Amino acid sequence: MRINFDIRPISSHLAEPLQQKLDSGAKIVSSLGMLEELALKIGCIQNSLTPSLNKPTILLFAGDHGIVEEGVSPSPQEVTYQMVMNFLHGGAAINVFTNQHNIDLKIIDAGVNYDFYSHPNLIKAKIARGTRNFLIGPAMIQEQCIHAIAIAADITENIHKKGCNIVGFGEMGIGNTSASSVLMNIISGVHLEKCVGKGGGLSESSVEQKIEILTQAIANNPIDKEDPLEILSTFGGFEHAMIVGAMLKAAELGMILLIDGFIAASALMIAHKFNPNILDYCIFAHLSSEKGHDLMLKYFDAKPLLDLRMHLGEGTGAAVAYPILKSAVNLLNEMATFEQAKVIRVG
Repeated sequence: MRINFDIRPISSHLAEPLQQKLDSGAKIVSSLGMLEELALKIGCIQNSLTPSLNKPTILLFAGDHGIVEEGVSPSPQEVTYQMVMNFLHGGAAINVFTNQHNIDLKIIDAGVNYDFYSHPNLIKAKIARGTRNFLIGPAMIQEQCIHAIAIAADITENIHKKGCNIVGFGEMGIGNTSASSVLMNIISGVHLEKCVGKGGGLSESSVEQKIEILTQAIANNPIDKEDPLEILSTFGGFEHAMIVGAMLKAAELGMILLIDGFIAASALMIAHKFNPNILDYCIFAHLSSEKGHDLMLKYFDAKPLLDLRMHLGEGTGAAVAYPILKSAVNLLNEMATFEQAKVIRVG
């Protein structure tokens, strides 16, 4: 079954008027650097000389991974559901940053090995109680993967209908750096050793063991490396699959996609494989200090907004970067021209 999203390249017909508007501001031309580039991109995505950021939302998808049975993470699987509970109680880093910047936060149970009670900020979308161990066989059957993509697309469409036009993507799932490393390796062709890092805090010797396990897992699962659905269903997590669906639908709807770190970028690699036009709508929040993320950004030829040595996940990089986007939009909409400010034009 094909995954079809109608993602069209953004129009560049406003690029010149947007640039002229930026250049006419009471400042030296290009003196605000990447902030001006960002303003230009947002204006082109929204096809507007006066863009706006409305009801920003971070969708945080949580899921468990069967591969943790092999000791690829220093944390027990129970940490996934415990952290989801912390998100719901408002005690995590992502809660701090979303509260600070008035960003809506939705927590989605994509496939956690735990049954949660109802909560206003929890969306119950569990596909299964975690994926299977992909050292032994595929993490999920393709029907589960397709279902996860479709559910997340519906979630994204719902927040869009409520006025959201910018969305970030967070995740939680013990073992998900292992899945992300494999996705990166298969799609980019970068050697696995350069894709695998410490994740939640592995020692150097444990990283070597993790590489051996993932190498064997890839050998145990021969796949069509040009088929993103097969790659995703074989090695991804339910949170990866839902992030892919959310990203594809958001781009189809013309929303701004604020890309977080290593896990989110690995999902973007799959989404990009489905439809390369998705990159037109992406803004990369930060450079994660998780090994491999810098090479992911090079794969996308992307410039991150921040480099704060963060590698927590949860969407924290996207939340911290969001005010920079607000500054870029305000620059376009509020800055006086030389004539309005009665200043002699410079630069």
